[in-house]
Amino acid sequence: MKNIVPNIPAYLLGFIFLVFGLNGFLHFIPLPPMTGNAATFIGVLVSTGFLALVKALEVIYGGLILANIQRPLAAVLLAPISVCILLFELLIANAPGIGILLVALNAYVIYQNKDKYMGMLK
Repeated sequence: MKNIVPNIPAYLLGFIFLVFGLNGFLHFIPLPPMTGNAATFIGVLVSTGFLALVKALEVIYGGLILANIQRPLAAVLLAPISVCILLFELLIANAPGIGILLVALNAYVIYQNKDKYMGMLK
């Protein structure tokens, strides 16, 4: 129990990215229709294939975090995706949502593994 509790944010982060990444391909969670700039932006991402790439990366990195394989690396690689989700919600969709949670969880997981990054900061 002592080892599980500190890992709950990492498991939650990995689960969210794995589920929503898979949903990008399998469409098992219905999403509300988008309008305006948000719909245009997502339309461009879908039509160029960029969103499929991002969803594939979400599945891979989310799985790595859940399996505790290279968790520090996966957390750092998920950070830009988390920030982009938050910025999309704040600047384009004008509706903050899960992006705040993703950035907070990602920051916590990175902070948990801060000793792994110290070599880069010297």
